[in-house]
Amino acid sequence: MPTQVFVNFPVKDLEKSKAFFSHLGYTFNPQFTDEKAACMVISDTIYSMLVTEAMFKTFTPKTIADGHSTKEVIVCLSCESRAKVDETISKAVAAGGKAWPVEPLDHGFMYYHGFTDLDGHHWEIMFMEPSHVQE
Repeated sequence: MPTQVFVNFPVKDLEKSKAFFSHLGYTFNPQFTDEKAACMVISDTIYSMLVTEAMFKTFTPKTIADGHSTKEVIVCLSCESRAKVDETISKAVAAGGKAWPVEPLDHGFMYYHGFTDLDGHHWEIMFMEPSHVQE
């Protein structure tokens, strides 16, 4: 079985966060979703757990970072084309997120752009030319 990744994010409003990411085309695994957390399916091996702040606080004694004023992590997801990068950012902005950086970055072989979600978490969407990826 391949290693699976579960990235946990604290969210202020679980239903609004689910609606936001549903608008971007992500689905949720109902087996691991309830009123305290939702398991967002990113790929066959990558998932994001959107966890209410109250539940997230049971995981750690530390203060939860405010994604609008601090940066705890940047999650970068690859996709299949430059057009998909642009499409995803457009959907995020239409759903209430903010594009960041303001303009996409184009390095020729790599193209990426990002957004912040409703809780200020920073996501980047990236396309890399397959010929530049070494096996």
